Amino acid sequence: MDFSIFLTPVLEEQIKIYSTINNSLGSKVNFHDGGEISEEYELAILGVKESRGSQLTSVKESPDFVREQLYKLYPSTSAKIIDIGNIRQGETLQDTLFALVETLQELVKKKIIPIIIGGSQELTLAMYKSYEKLEQIVNLTTIDRKIDFQQINETNNNSYLKDIILSRPNFLFNYSNLGSQSYYLDPENNKMMEKLYFDNTRLGELQHDISIAEPVIRNSTIISFDLNSIRQSEVPGTSFASPNGFFGNEACQLSRYAGMSDKVGMIGFYEMSPEFDILGQTAQLVSQMIWFFIAGFDLRKNETPLTSNKNYTKYKVVLSSSEEELIFIKSKKSERWWMKIPYPPSKKIKFQRHHLVPCSYSDYETALRDEMPNLWLNTYNKINIH
Repeated sequence: MDFSIFLTPVLEEQIKIYSTINNSLGSKVNFHDGGEISEEYELAILGVKESRGSQLTSVKESPDFVREQLYKLYPSTSAKIIDIGNIRQGETLQDTLFALVETLQELVKKKIIPIIIGGSQELTLAMYKSYEKLEQIVNLTTIDRKIDFQQINETNNNSYLKDIILSRPNFLFNYSNLGSQSYYLDPENNKMMEKLYFDNTRLGELQHDISIAEPVIRNSTIISFDLNSIRQSEVPGTSFASPNGFFGNEACQLSRYAGMSDKVGMIGFYEMSPEFDILGQTAQLVSQMIWFFIAGFDLRKNETPLTSNKNYTKYKVVLSSSEEELIFIKSKKSERWWMKIPYPPSKKIKFQRHHLVPCSYSDYETALRDEMPNLWLNTYNKINIH
């Protein structure tokens, strides 16, 4: 694929500035100049200059502001990274989405993980469609203050989930949201989440224990981070500044979890607005979140405990209220947990890889109390309704 069709490479004068600090990320990253992209790369930085789905047009200028801060940081990675430039805003939003789908699909084929700097959050739709074109089942996780399922005819940052969840044929197995705030939640969207056995974890739960997010993110293919989920004091330059939300260190921890996940195939950071960004504070935090994602990537362990071996310990729990035997698996290497979900014999093979679901030690403790974990029930029900 000739990427120059859609992409504008980073300008030479910018590259000179980014690479002036010795040993910085800017001096280590390779900058693409068009044409084919080598499969030797593991991560790709990609900007998307699109704002028509947001309330503020300035969000399309975010990628270069983030780069300015990102490339000053010192890398803690040996990963091979390429910056492939920015996707230009198309004549219509659909044109931009098409260009992003084609670009992401090509990167996925090459097993290169895209790190997308938006732009507005409806670009998440293109992340999903890049897998849809490959007919690959995905799990989507958004980090957001609300559920973006507004039922309107247009596609924007408040309605893009409608286009994903209602698409046919559908390749979405699970959708999770992390960091919702009750006063922003439409009750109808809550009902929809429950009906489809999707997961919604509230901000208060995560601020009490941020590690709750780790199994959810570990089970995700796509991560879409709405910067409006972070409080205004941390990120003054967003499209919807709010007094409540995640702290900066919590946002960085979530990004690190995403980097560590063997399953996450792409991540996007959306809704930064440079015109309101005091002293570049928002750009700095986004750059640090990307830094933590890259650092997490170096910690990937390629753990897929599908068969028993010496690196895993298996635990069995039988509940008095059910005939089901719950099987938990713990890694001796990382101490992470998984839960086996029985696969309905009548089902086709396409959901077979979801037999093994990342979970937490607290799910195992729930089973020990003779209670069925919600994660087990939701996953089993999802397999049966597809």
